[in-house]
Amino acid sequence: MTETEKEIIVTGNEKPRIGVFVCHCGVNIAGVIPIEDLVEYAKTLPDVVFATEYKFMCSDVGQTLIKEKIQEQNLNRVIVAACSPRMHEPTFRLVLKEAGLNQFLFEMANIREHSSWVHMKDPEGAYEIAKDHIRLAVNKARELVPLEVQTVEVDPSCLIIGGGIAGMNAALDLATEGYKVYLVEKTPTIGGHMAQLDKTFPTMDCSACILTPRMVDVARNENIELLTYSEVTDVTGYIGNFEVTILKKPHYVDQEKCTGCGVCIDHCPVSVGNEFDLGLATRKAIYIPFPQAVPGQYTIDMDSCIRCGICASPDVCEPEAIVYDDEPEEIKVKVGTIIVATGWDLYDPTELKQYGYGRYPNVITGLQMERLLSSFGPLLGKPVRPSDLKEPHSIAFLQCVGSRNFREGGNKYCSRVCCMYATKQARQYKEKHPDAEIYIFYMDIRAFGKGYEEFYESAGRNYGINYVRGRIAEVREGEDHKIIIRSEDTLLQQPIELEVDMFVLSCGLEPRADADKITSLLRIQRSGDGFFMEAHPKLRPVDTLTEGIFVAGVAQGPKDIPDAVAQAKGAASSAAALMAKGEVEVEPFFAVVSPERCIGCGMCVENCAYGAVELVEDRRFGTIASINQALCKGCGACAGNCRCSAINIKGFTAEQIFEMITGRF
Repeated sequence: MTETEKEIIVTGNEKPRIGVFVCHCGVNIAGVIPIEDLVEYAKTLPDVVFATEYKFMCSDVGQTLIKEKIQEQNLNRVIVAACSPRMHEPTFRLVLKEAGLNQFLFEMANIREHSSWVHMKDPEGAYEIAKDHIRLAVNKARELVPLEVQTVEVDPSCLIIGGGIAGMNAALDLATEGYKVYLVEKTPTIGGHMAQLDKTFPTMDCSACILTPRMVDVARNENIELLTYSEVTDVTGYIGNFEVTILKKPHYVDQEKCTGCGVCIDHCPVSVGNEFDLGLATRKAIYIPFPQAVPGQYTIDMDSCIRCGICASPDVCEPEAIVYDDEPEEIKVKVGTIIVATGWDLYDPTELKQYGYGRYPNVITGLQMERLLSSFGPLLGKPVRPSDLKEPHSIAFLQCVGSRNFREGGNKYCSRVCCMYATKQARQYKEKHPDAEIYIFYMDIRAFGKGYEEFYESAGRNYGINYVRGRIAEVREGEDHKIIIRSEDTLLQQPIELEVDMFVLSCGLEPRADADKITSLLRIQRSGDGFFMEAHPKLRPVDTLTEGIFVAGVAQGPKDIPDAVAQAKGAASSAAALMAKGEVEVEPFFAVVSPERCIGCGMCVENCAYGAVELVEDRRFGTIASINQALCKGCGACAGNCRCSAINIKGFTAEQIFEMITGRF
C-alpha cells in the first residue's frame, strides 16, 4: 500500500470507498431476513466497493475480517449492519482504530432491534426495512469526516449523595483505595432505611449489628468527609471536573462541643412525632434519630422548638453546645465523579381507601410493623395493637400493596422485597407468640434470592404461617377495633372471611419524592418506573448516560440489601477506574456554532438540558452562543431549535442528516 493510500484510509478525505459488513447475529437476524440478498443489495448502492456477511461480526473472527478488508479494499468508510449501536458500536470503532482508520468513519445499521426483532412475523417487510437502514447508513457514511476525541483531567475525588447502606459501602470502598470522598446525607444521621429494620432475611441477622460498625467506620475514615443534615443544591461542570455546592443545615447545637450525653432531652418540654419511628412514638424538640445514630451529636428541630432556653442552661448543657443563632453554611467542592445512592420511599397506602389505612387504627404498614418488632423500637420489640396497646393474637398481611396494581393507583413493577419481609415479620412474631394465627394474602410469592425459597418454605412448614392465594375484596372494622377481611382462596376456589386483631399492608418501594430535584441537578435520566436509569441494563448497570455519574442501590430500582451493596461496590469500582486514569476521553459528538449566522437569541440556552450553552460577547459578531464541548452531549436540542441554522452537531451534521433523507439510492 502506498503512503498516499494510507493517508486516504486514515483521514477519509478522498472519494468514499465504503465497505458493508452484514451480521447474521446467529438466527436473530438471519432467521428472519435473507442475509445473502441483503449483501447483494448493499453492493448496488453508490460508493459501496465491498460487501460481505458473517455469522457473528462482533466475534474475533468477524473483527479480523473487517480489519483485513479495510486493508485489502482500501476502505475509508465502514458500515456494520447488526444490532444496536448501544451494544457494539465501541467494539467496531476499536476495529477501525486498530486498522489505521479514524474510528469515527464508521456507521452502524441496526437491523436487529429495528427490523428482524420487531417484524419477525413479516419477513418480507423486515427485509425491506433492513434495506432502508443500510441505504440510510451508506448515505450518511458518504458525508462522514474524521473526528478526534478530547481528553479531560479527572479530579481524584468523589461525591456520594445518600448515606444509606449503598452510599456507605461505596464511600468505604473508595476511601480504602485512597480517594477523597464527600458523603452527603440530608438527615442528621447516616444509615438510611436499614437502620429502621430489626432483622434481615433470610439469615435473621440483627440489622443494627451489621449496620452500626459500618456507620462507625465511615465516620472514622480520614478519607471520608461526612456531611450529614446537608443537601446538594447545585452541580456544574462535567466528567472529572464537577463543581458542587452543598448546603449544611444548622443543627443549633455545636457539633464539636456536643458530647451526646442526652441530658438535654430529659429537660425538653416539647414532644412531637418521631419520623424515624413513623409516628409510632414521640421525640423531643432536641433529639438524635435513634440510639446508634452516627454522628451521635444532637440537633434541634426549630419547627417544634419553643425557645424556652432550658436546654441552653449551663446546668443542663455543661459544654454550652446550644447555639440558637446557628446559620446554614454553604460549601463548594470539586470532584471528579458522583455516585447517586439516594434510596427509596415507602409507598403511601392512604389513597387505597379499600384497605382502611389511616381510618382504622389497627391497619399499619410493613415498615411500621418493622419498628414495632425492633428491639430498639418504640415498644422494644413487643408489638401491640395501636387501638388498645394489647398484643394481637391474629395478624393478616397483604402483599403487593402499591406494587403490581397500577390500576388501583399503585405501580406496575414488583418491589422484590415485600414477600420476604412479610415472611420475616410473621416468623418473628410467631417466635415470640407461638399460638398466634398469622395469614399472608398474596398473588404470587417471589422468593428470588439465595436462600429465600428455603426461608419461605420453612415459614409455612416450621412456623405454621398460613399463606392464602387471593386478593382481598373488602376490609372493614368490627367490634373492639378488630379488622374483618373478605377474600377468596383462589387455590381452594372458595370465599374467606377472617377477623384479625391487626392488619399489615406490605407496601412496596417507590422512587424518592425528591428524585426530580436530583434529575435536574445532575442531568441524569429516569426510567418509566421513576427510578434513575442506567446506561445499559446488562453491560453498564451502574453507569448513567451522563459520563462520570453513577447510580447505586434502590435509587436505580427495587432490590434487597445484598444486591444494593453489590451494586454500590460496582459503582465504586467504576468511579475508581475512571479516577485512576487521571484523564478520560470525551467523544467528539458535540454542538458547534457558526458565529456568522448566530444572532444571540438565546433559544439554545433555554433548550439545553445540560447547561452547556451560554451567550458570550464576540468582537466581530457581537452576542453569540458558545458551547462547552465537555458538557455537551450532542443531543441536538439546540440545533433543532436554532432559527438561524447556526448550530451543527459533529457526527450528526445537517448535511449528513439531509443526505440520509434525500441521498442517492
